[in-house]
Amino acid sequence: MGKLVISENITLDGVIQDPTGEDGFERGGWFGRITDSDRTAWAKVELDEALGAEALLMGRGSYEYFVARGWTSRSGDWADRLRSLPKYVVSSSTFEDPEWTNTSVLRGDVVAAVSKLKEEVAGDIVVYASGGLVPTLIEHDLVDELRLMVYPIILGAGEHPFAGTSKSKPLRLASSRPVGDSLLLLTYAVE
Repeated sequence: MGKLVISENITLDGVIQDPTGEDGFERGGWFGRITDSDRTAWAKVELDEALGAEALLMGRGSYEYFVARGWTSRSGDWADRLRSLPKYVVSSSTFEDPEWTNTSVLRGDVVAAVSKLKEEVAGDIVVYASGGLVPTLIEHDLVDELRLMVYPIILGAGEHPFAGTSKSKPLRLASSRPVGDSLLLLTYAVE
């Protein structure tokens, strides 16, 4: 059975919105405030995570974000690994023809589709970002692990990935480690 892993870049106050500043959020662009050394260390963590994954799961918005930024044809170890992984995109719309290799569209009941995917995949199924999908996965107890790359900034406003859950979700700290000079990777197991 697969293990569903949420992998988020997140500010110290829990915001995931507009890390690159491309979406027009007035407090966006916080990813760009780290040093080159931090960015290099972050990229190593991301590559290692991709190498340990058996599949990627994304909402349509996150999928389109990756495609619009050229991940379908980028070169390099991380891009090559993402291209080779099976990718599953949750979409309730008329999204038909994914252009990124090894991509399948999951339709219908999200909970049923992701539950079935977890039964079919042995190993980590990593969910990058996907702010619209993550709350649904958490709400329906489909998440096994949270990997939060915490950025040393407080925004004071913005979208939170866990907003709207109807009940508390106990977690257990599995590991914590510094990444670069100012980032912190927190890994929580969902109880």
